[in-house]
Amino acid sequence: MLFCGVARPAAPTYSAAGIVNASNYTAGPFAPYSILSIFGTSLADPGSTAQGLSATATVLPTNLNGTEVIVNGSPAPLFYVSDTQINFLLPMTLDPALGSPTVWVTHNSNAGPVVSIALADGAPALFPYPGKTSYVLAQHGADYSLITPENPAHGGEIVVVYATGLGKVTGPFQGIATGAIPQYASSIVNSSGLTVTLGGAAVDPAYIKYAGLTPKFAGLYQINLAVPYSAGTDPEIRVAVGAQSSPPGLALAVR
Repeated sequence: MLFCGVARPAAPTYSAAGIVNASNYTAGPFAPYSILSIFGTSLADPGSTAQGLSATATVLPTNLNGTEVIVNGSPAPLFYVSDTQINFLLPMTLDPALGSPTVWVTHNSNAGPVVSIALADGAPALFPYPGKTSYVLAQHGADYSLITPENPAHGGEIVVVYATGLGKVTGPFQGIATGAIPQYASSIVNSSGLTVTLGGAAVDPAYIKYAGLTPKFAGLYQINLAVPYSAGTDPEIRVAVGAQSSPPGLALAVR
């Protein structure tokens, strides 16, 4: 008599090196409430994809098509899942003082390896402009039109620069359940440690009008910045929280 066993689906496969910042795919350390990506195999059903956001969502899901990302023993909020990539949100409640959090992926009860990631109070990353990847994603504060070389910023105006990894916040959002999409502005805790440089020169802190969460968007921060008249043409922009700085290579279109 012959017996045919049922093949068990492959367990998720990835490594700590495959966990990166979702904005620019750089390695850690990462700050609480950063958007991260995991790259691997067998992270979900072959060929399947699932989105965690919708027009009416107020809380991100922690399970998409049977896939979960477990951070320090608890499911993390999910933006996107496929068999080779997951985008997820690090919980705001993580404390860098308590050491490196553990991360692992489960899919339909099959668990991948437990890995550790490095954590910092702040680990900024800026978003490149789609199609113009040498420029930062930013908007004019007056009308929220996108800043591009064809529609540049000018000295003296307020611009909105988008980022991830600015760390914990004060105000209404603090303490809201993990995965809840913020409905109100909330300034970062470490505002005194925030530095913005344009063309290598530190911007006067008085020019930073707001640094905190972007309402209606999970994991997204914004910096409302008055552009100095001395900024020059297309200065490189970098953002730092303490010793952790965003990578080089992005310019703010200024004329």
